Amino acid sequence: MLSLITGVGAKGQVGEAVAAALAARGDTVLLVSRDAKEVEARAEDLRRTGGRASAYSCDLSDPAAVDALAARVRADHGNRLDALVNLAGGFASSGPLAQSDPGVFSRMMQINATTALLATRAFLPMLKTARGSIVFFASEVVIDGVRTGGVSAYAASKAAVVALMRSVADEGRGSGVRANALAPAAIRTASNRSSMGPEARYVEREDVAAAVAFLCSSDAEAVSGQVIRLQ
Repeated sequence: MLSLITGVGAKGQVGEAVAAALAARGDTVLLVSRDAKEVEARAEDLRRTGGRASAYSCDLSDPAAVDALAARVRADHGNRLDALVNLAGGFASSGPLAQSDPGVFSRMMQINATTALLATRAFLPMLKTARGSIVFFASEVVIDGVRTGGVSAYAASKAAVVALMRSVADEGRGSGVRANALAPAAIRTASNRSSMGPEARYVEREDVAAAVAFLCSSDAEAVSGQVIRLQ
């Protein structure tokens, strides 16, 4: 299988674990990040342990850059892509809505929703060829009843990701492309441990990676259009 994962850069983050899980089962993994040095280092980590990995740098919020990335991937690997994992994104607190900075809202939409939209748009033809799977990353903030005060911009951007996933899943019925979204609580990553402390409630990176691997497998052929909570 050929799997492309966005947002695989810094060591100790969830993308590293997802890439390792897919490589361990035999996938050729294509890693994408804005930082060329970081993404090449993650690919080299996988190659040192016997994995097949290639690194690509790209600004995933730039439509022209993402289209160029898709062209590079097609030139390097052909017209078939089995899985796309839209992991690129980030978090920022916006504070009480009445005092919030509209710039934070724009930034959250750009890095969480726009990146997923552009990557999906660019790689969808290759995914159709393979009747492949797309995994989007939402957050538990999209789940009814979860508190979202102070994070309205982030919550709105992740709700947009879910809406996008559902549209892609609906359109994919005719072509065999599946789309689902994971909605994890805080994941135990290096950056989250630094900001939230070691005693906070976390989802383990390996559990997230296992969920991605399942959704990008033949065992999940009947699963599409779903939001799957991880906690």
